Amino acid sequence: MNMIEVKDLRVVAGTAPDPVVHIVKGVDFSVKKGEVLALIGESGSGKTTIALSLLGHARGGCSIAGGSVNIGGVDVLSLDDSGRRALRARTVAYVAQSASAGFNPARTIMDQVTEPALLHKLMSPAAARKKAIDLFRSLALPAPETIGSRYPHQVSGGQLQRLMAAMALITDPAVVVFDEPTTALDVTTQIEVLAAFKKVVRELGTTAVYVSHDLAVVAQMADRIVVLNGGTVRENGTTAQVLDAPADAYTQQLLAATRRAEPELDSTVAGDPPPLLEIRNLSAGYGRVDANGVPAVRVLDDVSLKIACGRTLGVIGESGSGKTTLARVVAGLVDRARGDVLLDGKPLPAKLSERTLDQYRRVQIVFQNADTALNPSRTIADILARPMNFYHGLRGAAAQKRMLELLDLVKLPASVARRQPGGLSGGQKQRVNLARALAAKPALILCDEVTSALDTVVGAAILDLLGELRRELGVSYMFISHDISTVRAICDEVIVLYAGQCVEAGQRNALAAPPYHPYTGLLVDSVPALRPGWLDSRCELTGGALPAMGPSSDAHPHELCSFRSRCPARIDGMCNVTPPSVRKLPSGAEIRCHHSAEALIRMQTADRVAA
Repeated sequence: MNMIEVKDLRVVAGTAPDPVVHIVKGVDFSVKKGEVLALIGESGSGKTTIALSLLGHARGGCSIAGGSVNIGGVDVLSLDDSGRRALRARTVAYVAQSASAGFNPARTIMDQVTEPALLHKLMSPAAARKKAIDLFRSLALPAPETIGSRYPHQVSGGQLQRLMAAMALITDPAVVVFDEPTTALDVTTQIEVLAAFKKVVRELGTTAVYVSHDLAVVAQMADRIVVLNGGTVRENGTTAQVLDAPADAYTQQLLAATRRAEPELDSTVAGDPPPLLEIRNLSAGYGRVDANGVPAVRVLDDVSLKIACGRTLGVIGESGSGKTTLARVVAGLVDRARGDVLLDGKPLPAKLSERTLDQYRRVQIVFQNADTALNPSRTIADILARPMNFYHGLRGAAAQKRMLELLDLVKLPASVARRQPGGLSGGQKQRVNLARALAAKPALILCDEVTSALDTVVGAAILDLLGELRRELGVSYMFISHDISTVRAICDEVIVLYAGQCVEAGQRNALAAPPYHPYTGLLVDSVPALRPGWLDSRCELTGGALPAMGPSSDAHPHELCSFRSRCPARIDGMCNVTPPSVRKLPSGAEIRCHHSAEALIRMQTADRVAA
């Protein structure tokens, strides 16, 4: 029996007699009761627009122009406003991409999770509270009896995403739509959230539609996959068929982007030149700094690194590990408590206001979210004109010529110059972000999660562009990410941060196979494999969620291993008493760990065989 039937669905932007843009162009698919269907495609493919139509909703400026959406025998598109409100209360629920935007910061979590059930008078307050606690427990949330008394800012991003799922499930909907619910999460948190979603959907027998651009994630969640491109269905089949024997060329392109081959990078630097950037024993954070140079909130603790001219250093770790703070310290946006930052062997002042114009020019930063980094009221020409004038005094014809060169460098057409950021795609905006940094003619670009908000195909294109710019211009990068696959694709060397400490540093090949630091092993093993069943086998192996990030509360926490509270290989009586020494692994990487390379190989090889 089909729970969902969509036939000839058409969605347009604009209204006649004005020109209209066809967003969804005659889409057909069905979902059986208890089945999980994935809608996959790159940005602009129509997947979220189709998902919203299951709730009888079209975004502002858009309208459902034709076709039918039938859910549980109900013709959704024929319902009036009150009928659609009732549908969204009991039949179809929605879990959005950004949980933080879906919660009211002024109300407790319990009030908001139980609100749908109480608003539609489906159960008593006591029954709703009990059901919410049961859902918290099923979703593997900590302290299920009391977490509802907290406010949204008092829980992590992964916990908030699961709480949004509890809000959706409390009315026992027949269908749940998951709209990219793990895109903004780091790899380890993503695994926990996916496992919780999958467990609850199975237990409740819920029919689900899962929207994503990540085929590896979809492989763990879906029974069937519908591949979308340009508002049309390119392929519709079982997960195994789509992944193993894709029939459509576009599906093959998506798979190729997911399995992108690593570029051949020259790993030798002639004559071992002095580093462009060197950081020595850096500590940084927020709040008042005490007499020992320790800030009230310590984010980075004794971090050292080097980046040579024309090289790329990857900085990897979960959210909260200190990656962005590291980039902001180098950029002069966050003060440092202790340590030295050297550019070309010369001290780089901590405060931006104390740097020379040339120092300011030579270190540029590209932020994660291009939407907030670009002024929405300015044209692209205006945005690029400012750094050209500020750093190089270019105006008029010279500035116009350089602007066209910059757009060509980042592979954007000259016509983009007249447009504002709101008229560009996510990938185009990130290319403008890069062009603005390049306008300064920098020696070092700090790339802060520049592909994390982009779909697989666009993200792969940005990585290719960064590699090409490095070859053409000799620019160096500090590339910050939580994705090991991305870091290995573009970086020469890698450092791994955990709770502000550098736990591993070495060539990118050090991430290819054991041994590595236990935390690096956790990151490597948390990247979803492109095969169904991987998530289930991993959850069986690990036995559930990990403790929250951060050092334990025992004595001298910053002198000991910051990963010890989460480490599956922890040696009690040693790891919680003695600071780890620095060990050199066969790969050449250096780690801070009590275990020998031989012991790590035994443990990590056994884990991989079990998985």
